[in-house]
Amino acid sequence: MISKKIVSVITSVMVFCCVAGVSLTNVKADDSAPKSVDGSYLISADSSTGYTPNNERGKHLMDGQCSITKSGTKRIYTYGATTADHTVDALAVIVYVDQYNEKDGKWDQIDAFSKKVENDYYVATSKSIQVDRGYYYRVHASHIVRMAGSPDEETFSYTDGILVP
Repeated sequence: MISKKIVSVITSVMVFCCVAGVSLTNVKADDSAPKSVDGSYLISADSSTGYTPNNERGKHLMDGQCSITKSGTKRIYTYGATTADHTVDALAVIVYVDQYNEKDGKWDQIDAFSKKVENDYYVATSKSIQVDRGYYYRVHASHIVRMAGSPDEETFSYTDGILVP
């Protein structure tokens, strides 16, 4: 009778260990990070904002940012801005809109627009774009500041890729 209890306890412990092992294995398999393509993660969020790296500040250039937001079923809203430390001769932002090409695993540019201002410290531009559903889209931007007697200062920012379902 004692041996039946021991066998029963050992069997129960083995079943518990097997169930726990399978559960832990499933948790590990589901713990996957989003795919990264050229610095942008492919995410399912409604928007993403990118900023210039902190170490990219210059004598005149302070920072830049860009963003992308879902804006309806087949539309995205894109934005870019450049900020200088003070009034400069000219500053600009160039905004590039990319669509992820799953076949070659790269970003394809589908649109670009820019804005330049003179004798100011801030420039921003935005655009609403109609897009195809079922793709990831991202924005990246170039931020440029020009001041007489100094070389042009330029840096970049980019967002993650958001899915337009």
